[in-house]
Amino acid sequence: MEKETNAKEKNRYIEAIGRRKEATARVRLFEASRSSFSINEDRDLENYFSSGDLRSMAVSPLGSVKLPVKFKVTAKIYGGGVSSQAEALRLGLSRGLLKYDPSLRPELKKLGFLTRNPRVKERRKFGLKKARKAAQWSKR
Repeated sequence: MEKETNAKEKNRYIEAIGRRKEATARVRLFEASRSSFSINEDRDLENYFSSGDLRSMAVSPLGSVKLPVKFKVTAKIYGGGVSSQAEALRLGLSRGLLKYDPSLRPELKKLGFLTRNPRVKERRKFGLKKARKAAQWSKR
């Protein structure tokens, strides 16, 4: 009976969702002996985000809070562009860390990791070419 309980606890995870523009990241945090990332079940962080800036932005919540525990992170990311996906992953990680340890809230809040960026693309209006761009007007 005791072995079953330990096995169940090993497979337990914390799940959180992060969004930015059209991008969505479903993040799961597992306690592990060493840190690792798996994105969309088959790619690691270095292969998914080719830019170092995007990689550092995505994992910044883990680096900014000092936790003795290491996490295995799995994420399913879809929609949007790579920059939006990195920000969505950052928000998902931050929310997951907050579920793991609520005392991290002031530090994450101060760094701005818990605030969802509300800017999204404006809808197109009828009679216009884009959201605000109109056809060229000529006097004669």
